Amino acid sequence: MKCPACKKPMIVLELNQVEIDHCAFCGGIWLDSGELELLLGNLEKASSMLNSFAVDSTIAEKKVKCPICRSKMVKVLCGPERKIVIDKCASGDGLWFDKGELYDIVNDGHFGENSDTLDFIKEIFKNSIVK
Repeated sequence: MKCPACKKPMIVLELNQVEIDHCAFCGGIWLDSGELELLLGNLEKASSMLNSFAVDSTIAEKKVKCPICRSKMVKVLCGPERKIVIDKCASGDGLWFDKGELYDIVNDGHFGENSDTLDFIKEIFKNSIVK
């Protein structure tokens, strides 16, 4: 699969049978539909997080194409304060996270410092996280 942002080939990483498509060039992450919920493990918190996503058509950031259906994705505000912007396939194929965004969303989602998911994201993407 090619990266929606930089068009380079992505690598596939696996955590608990969830495939994470990662671009080693720009640090972005693609999750197919349903993979975020599986990755987070806590269905109640995952549902709460997903329900916080709000499409915002006023965001001027360049739209990228879904790597599955090739249609332009919509910009979505995420998190409790809706300060993180990610890309969501309008057809429901999945979510695109630019460098550091998945970490920020999981961290803002209050999954706890002892979260296996947060620990995994910190370790695997430590060079991709902008802090």
